[in-house]
Amino acid sequence: MNYNLAFIGFGNIGQGFAELLLEQEKQLKEKYGIEYKVVAISTLTRGTVYNKNGLNLKEILKLIKKGEPLTNHCDVKKGWDALKTIKDSNADIVLELTPTNIKTGEPAITHIKTALLCKKNVITVNKGPIALKYKQLMTIAQKNKVMLKFEGTVLGGTPAITLGTEALAGAKITEIKGILNGTTNFILTEMEKGKEYQSALKEAQRLGYAETDPTADVEGYDTVAKLVILANVLMDVNIKPSDVKRTGITKISLANIKKARQNGQVWKLVGHIKTDNGIKAEVAPKMLKSNELLANINKGMNGLCIKTDIVGEITIIGAGAGPKGTSFAILNDLISINRTLKGINI
Repeated sequence: MNYNLAFIGFGNIGQGFAELLLEQEKQLKEKYGIEYKVVAISTLTRGTVYNKNGLNLKEILKLIKKGEPLTNHCDVKKGWDALKTIKDSNADIVLELTPTNIKTGEPAITHIKTALLCKKNVITVNKGPIALKYKQLMTIAQKNKVMLKFEGTVLGGTPAITLGTEALAGAKITEIKGILNGTTNFILTEMEKGKEYQSALKEAQRLGYAETDPTADVEGYDTVAKLVILANVLMDVNIKPSDVKRTGITKISLANIKKARQNGQVWKLVGHIKTDNGIKAEVAPKMLKSNELLANINKGMNGLCIKTDIVGEITIIGAGAGPKGTSFAILNDLISINRTLKGINI
């Protein structure tokens, strides 16, 4: 199978996936029968490049690493933006990799809708559209007989979505509980070592776990978005981020940490949803007993417990976000699309 790929957004995740594509090119062809060309890359600030016969990806990565705009490349398309790239390029798979806007989901929602309506498959790691418009976007995809894949929106390279939709396909999921944000988990782990909140946050920023503006992480918005995605996709409910009761970690003090430890407990930011007796969804710091599994997940790691009616509780632990893990999730989505197209004529 031959695929033409268009990148919408080419930040750390986009560049990381481009590098992974080059590394895995031989294996993709030999093991999965996948051949690809990157035909377009569109960015908000660096311009757009397009070549229907395929761009020189190594050359473009070198250009980006030097800090030069794509407008310096020979395949530059003046006047092209993301939407024109989606509509007019010969891409059959659109990679929507723009920064997440949890409040509105834009411009990613428009990008994804446009691609699906143009009968192009979409892979995204953008939490906003899936948290806010999952069912609407899936309906558009189904009507146009294309696929929307989003494994990388939750837990990066740890396959939480696939676990629920494929491995647990025959079971009813009644409860989901987990540590879904590596940044807050790192901060709380540092506080367990004796650091005050601000000192732990600065260390997280220094190491790249936290953004310069850490609000989405430390106030729980990122965890809310991931919990909503898991709930709507795996539990077939229909909740919005505003339906989730939310409390962040900013008011957790070192004194709170020490007091919990004296009682054999640790603080973790936990996302939790139950569907028995109505839907109850919450993101909040919780004191967990030190012998609980989630209590022992530290640093930037994530953990997810999924309770089912048939096989009981399944737990998955792994690295959360980051270019490498998220790039792996995009690669898995590409392989998943290929398997479907080879097995089913859609």
